[in-house]
Amino acid sequence: MKQIKGVVFDLYGTLFDVHSVAARCESFYPQRGREISLIWRQKQLEYTWLRSLMRQYQDFERATEDALVYACQHLGLDLTDARKQVLCNEYLRIAPFPEVPAALQAMRDSGLPLAILSNGSINSIDTVVKNAGLYDQFAHLISVDAIKIFKPDARVYALAEQMMQLDRNAILFVSSNAWDVTGAGYYGYPTCWINRGGSTFDELGRRPDHIAHSINALADLLTAAQVDC
Repeated sequence: MKQIKGVVFDLYGTLFDVHSVAARCESFYPQRGREISLIWRQKQLEYTWLRSLMRQYQDFERATEDALVYACQHLGLDLTDARKQVLCNEYLRIAPFPEVPAALQAMRDSGLPLAILSNGSINSIDTVVKNAGLYDQFAHLISVDAIKIFKPDARVYALAEQMMQLDRNAILFVSSNAWDVTGAGYYGYPTCWINRGGSTFDELGRRPDHIAHSINALADLLTAAQVDC
């Protein structure tokens, strides 16, 4: 990793735990919280992909709301407007994974500029990162709102290269989503897959350049490479 001059992270599921919303779901629907969260997240992703294919962009907040409505309808759960608002707002307060704050600081201390490239809207990215107290760790927070299409469209990955003003070969793209890692790899970024749960990588024609089990493990690799330079 000696050639790496900057790091771009996915936000949802990579730095922040999307299933931290399950506790709030559980408070409204006892013993169904995790189930709701899993369906909610899967539909949220599907709606971003489908809207991109149909060229019918709506921002991430809309995709999140629509996916929640689907999840509750699918499970036969009553979703009032008040509950919908509370649960969607919970997505603005998702928690970072425990190792993330210290790992980001270690990477910054090694001299690497950090950025987020997310399907989230400008508002959602800013709010999530600020609520976690991590705003100052990033040189750039980059949203697909700028071009109104979602990852894994190649035009999204190009945004990070433009904003960081580094050649794509010098930018490590990091995500826990295998499809996202694959899209970034096809664009030309060196990639790292964060595989916390021992998942199987998608069969989409490319493999990640690196695999780490946490952001801590990635930070160790990167800081060691910077010291060796």
